Amino acid sequence: MRQAQSLHFPTHDGVELHYRHWPATRNAYQPRRALVMFHRGHEHGARLAHLADELNLPGYDLFAWDARGHGLSPGARGDSPSFATSVRDVQTFIEHIQSRHGIAEADMVVLAQSVGAVLVATWAHDYAPKVRCLVLASPAFKVKLYVPFARPGLKLLKAVRGNFFVNSYVKPQLLTHDPDRVASYAADPLISRPISVTVLLGLYEAAERVVADAQAIQVPTQLLVSGADFVVERAPQERFFERLGSARKELHVLPGFFHDTLGERDRAHALARIERFIAHCFDAPLAPPSLLDADKTGASCAEAEALAAPLPRHSPRALYWRSYRAGLRLVKGLSDGVKLGFDTGFDSGSTLDYVYRDQASGKGWLGRLIDRNYLDAIGWRGIRQRKLHVEELLRLAIERLREQGRAVHIVDIAAGHGRYILDALQTHRPDSILLRDYSELNVQQGTALIQEKGLGEIARFVQGDAFDRQSLASLDPRPTLAVVSGLYELFASNQWVGNSLAGLADAVEDGGYLVYTGQPWHPQLEMIARALTSHRGGDAWVMRRRSQAEMDQLVEAAGFRKITQRIDPWGIFSVSLAQRVR
Repeated sequence: MRQAQSLHFPTHDGVELHYRHWPATRNAYQPRRALVMFHRGHEHGARLAHLADELNLPGYDLFAWDARGHGLSPGARGDSPSFATSVRDVQTFIEHIQSRHGIAEADMVVLAQSVGAVLVATWAHDYAPKVRCLVLASPAFKVKLYVPFARPGLKLLKAVRGNFFVNSYVKPQLLTHDPDRVASYAADPLISRPISVTVLLGLYEAAERVVADAQAIQVPTQLLVSGADFVVERAPQERFFERLGSARKELHVLPGFFHDTLGERDRAHALARIERFIAHCFDAPLAPPSLLDADKTGASCAEAEALAAPLPRHSPRALYWRSYRAGLRLVKGLSDGVKLGFDTGFDSGSTLDYVYRDQASGKGWLGRLIDRNYLDAIGWRGIRQRKLHVEELLRLAIERLREQGRAVHIVDIAAGHGRYILDALQTHRPDSILLRDYSELNVQQGTALIQEKGLGEIARFVQGDAFDRQSLASLDPRPTLAVVSGLYELFASNQWVGNSLAGLADAVEDGGYLVYTGQPWHPQLEMIARALTSHRGGDAWVMRRRSQAEMDQLVEAAGFRKITQRIDPWGIFSVSLAQRVR
């Protein structure tokens, strides 16, 4: 029997999470391979320990974490700062295994159950990892709460009381037919019944988003569904599988299985399917599908075309959006932010600068109230979080360049007013900053901001086309750190984006860095397309979403290697750091 090592890894916020490592019993593979396991809610990694011996994978290192608030990891039982925090912990754990244990991401298999499977599915959607394959067992995309209106009630109580905890109604006899598993569950002091409402509601919201947009997940995936599950509903699992974008995918419904799929009495034939799927993914590896033409074919292309098409004039939806636009025009006389959006475009540099400043302004108390509501829209909250993530990765890139003894020459090719980048550089002063933007107004406002922040000696702002490859390739001085924030999301064409990235690849020194943003998801796409106007002549603001996998492929095709990524709690805006490789 394999013996587990008890280890820890640090998260982004300094919390040390516990995990178990079962080293391979024989060195069968070079490079090394790993199976990384994620437990269900209320449990911990030791509940998966039986798989170390029951799965016939002697040449694989096995790992199993204890999520925040579970098992031997710290934190209130069943709690996390947010569901998104736990998703980021998944990414950090994978990065830790790569650096500490020397196993490449492409040589990892991820096995997850229940809540852990939703964490992993969300991670696969938001971070676009390049692991070999996923095995998801009974993902808890929709927990059976049984109480009518339970979810709206929990939301209301959370708004009134703040975070609180609810106890699981599930008895071990409803999880498995295996009497030993039932007994061990009942006797396990590390199992905790409470779960925080923050985590529970976050689980629901992430699950809805991932099921709706499962086409963005390109990793080969095997889905195991328990046929007699009293804990979670099957329909969302089946919708997830139908929409899954993976070129290699399998669905197995296991008749009579309760929710603890991997701990059921008759799990042997389920484990055999897992072994076969893993072996096949290594023996006949699939090249990831190219997404470089996703602007011309596929789900996001069809979605954008549908949003750009006019609605039947007298249809209920057309009447709804007509009245919505009329309401916006009415309040623009009161809200300064809404007026600025109509005047310059809701996607303009001026609007973004206003959103960054986040100071409600308007005529009287009513105007300020309307403006506050406008600034608190989820999209604008995501924009402000994106700004913080851009600043964080800018500082990280500067620190790496300084450690290498290299000069820090920064270029931002579509800086708007430049506030987000100038704010980030107050404590990390570079050798030079070149800001560019197509808009003369943005250049004027940005130049004034440079003087206001006292950066005139090292910074300048010029007018330039972010999609002109030759212009970008001739930048002087050659940048060691390039920034593209909030630009590519506004343009559907991958050819334009590819030209821009190619120009930056020509310009950026070997080993230099690129900070780039993406928008893999947005809950208000139709509202934006039907009601808001863009900076391009007042046209409708229709956006084509790029999955994280598509955005990363464009960056990689230009000659950059992705290093790390951040994403907001709602999964709307990502920020990534890549390095130029020749």
